[in-house]
Amino acid sequence: MPLAPRGRGYKGRSARTALDHSSHLGWAEIRHPFHPLRGQRFEVLKKRRIAGVDTLILRECQRGSFSIAREWTDWADPSSYDSLGFPPQRLAANSLFELVTLLEQLAGSQSDHKKD
Repeated sequence: MPLAPRGRGYKGRSARTALDHSSHLGWAEIRHPFHPLRGQRFEVLKKRRIAGVDTLILRECQRGSFSIAREWTDWADPSSYDSLGFPPQRLAANSLFELVTLLEQLAGSQSDHKKD
């Protein structure tokens, strides 16, 4: 069976899919509150989806490249608070103390019922 003729520009190579070294994706700042590199900016080398998580490959001058979840950077999608114009809510220390007191009371009342 004869092969179909190739187009004029065909040179026997597959399409190029790697990033062009001259293309620059920009910079990303790590925003996750517990990440040791929080507040630092790094060059973005690649965007990938790994195990269902959007991930950025970042360049760090001394250690080389590393990956981080996109949601942990300033590339994250805006939160619902941002889109509605509300400030993010945080738990107040007094509320946490009240919760601890309530849980202690509940635990105490359950132990009293077990004695009956």
